[in-house]
Amino acid sequence: MAASASLKATSSFGIKFAVFCPKQSFGQPNRLTCSFSTFNKKNGGGGGNVGGKNQKAKSRKKSCVIAASSKAVADELLREKLKRRTRSEKEFDIDRVIQYGDVGSHVPVMLGEVLEVFLQSAHFAGLRSFVDCTVGAAGHSVAIIESHPELKMYVGMDVDPAAHERARTRIKAVLNDVSSTRSSDLRTYTVLKNFRFIKPVLAELDDECLAAGVDGILMDLGMSSMQVDNAQRGFSVIGDGPLDMRMDPQASLKAEDILNSWPHTEVGRILRDYGEESNWHSLQKKIVKARESGGLHTTSELVDLIRGSTARAKGGRQGWIKTATRVFQALRIAVNDEFKALEDALHACFDCLSPGGRLAVISFHSLEDRIVKQTFLNVISKNREENQLTLEAGVREGRNRKNPGGEKEAWVKQMVQGQHGAILTKRPITPTEEEEEVNRRSRSAKLRVIQKL
Repeated sequence: MAASASLKATSSFGIKFAVFCPKQSFGQPNRLTCSFSTFNKKNGGGGGNVGGKNQKAKSRKKSCVIAASSKAVADELLREKLKRRTRSEKEFDIDRVIQYGDVGSHVPVMLGEVLEVFLQSAHFAGLRSFVDCTVGAAGHSVAIIESHPELKMYVGMDVDPAAHERARTRIKAVLNDVSSTRSSDLRTYTVLKNFRFIKPVLAELDDECLAAGVDGILMDLGMSSMQVDNAQRGFSVIGDGPLDMRMDPQASLKAEDILNSWPHTEVGRILRDYGEESNWHSLQKKIVKARESGGLHTTSELVDLIRGSTARAKGGRQGWIKTATRVFQALRIAVNDEFKALEDALHACFDCLSPGGRLAVISFHSLEDRIVKQTFLNVISKNREENQLTLEAGVREGRNRKNPGGEKEAWVKQMVQGQHGAILTKRPITPTEEEEEVNRRSRSAKLRVIQKL
């Protein structure tokens, strides 16, 4: 049993290794090949027929070699992954997180890092105006308001009515707090709108602010705990609720509409492109077949279908829980048109920035981060040829380059300079190990920052 378990684990790992293998030079044996070669030499070449006991011993040794080799390759893959990230050097302040977070429903991710991005310095004039495009439980917003007495205008936006109401109540309490360090003439607005509409929202609230530009904008793309933990919203694979998944309850499209009435090709495309699900074709066929018996209408029905379609492996990407998470993610993205809304919002936010203004974005999965990274490159360069030249120049610049305003900031490690702006995080900043231990949902967070010239 131990031998077969090792082989099974190695087999599932082999998929990842196949992706990694092309990076090696032809003719250079990889770690698995070397291990097998060493084993064969020690055992007379590995050919011919072997007796029962010898065969079993050989099989056990072979399994051990494969397991050891797999661990070595896994460690190498992890090192490669860590090279592509910049771990935050900011000291994690748990007391501040507790102060501005709501442990019962939501904890603001990378709070210290966000505050540092908008800290007044020689190259950043400070915040006279600030927009939180995803105000949620207002953790980041309240911290910004109390940390910037120079702030004159604050706007909090959210498409979720429950989040909007919670934020409005909390910000009102801060304004009524006599001990608060906020500006006495601060104007605050909370708006129930999707962040892609930031331009018309600002035009309606304050024409002068839109003309002059906003000094700071934040987009936190993560889902709040109060959304995930509410089974009636349909976002969670745990519990039972309707297949809804709408961020905006006034929107017409629900997840069950996609599953029960959209063309099977579209269902497959959503699972493949938005969920990056390798088993998408089998799931697509079972979802379409379920329509013959009335379709899927609850989260538990969808989870049961996924469970029956997924190999029963312990952990790893083949586990049914991770498959269900990818399927739910794909449906949520499709229901809310998240990728198009994000791209539109990034362009609109950059347009709304004042000269020297900054846009900070926290994403939580690779597809979102890819859009943020590419859109940042596009907005600072405006065309594909210039985009490539900008990226190549940024690579040549190396580490610890100074900001457009002069002296460098400690958190800026690598920059990409463009004609219209500068990307201050060539590699995204990720949470500290301490924050990841305290808040497990922060582990996939990536912070990218762009500054307008």
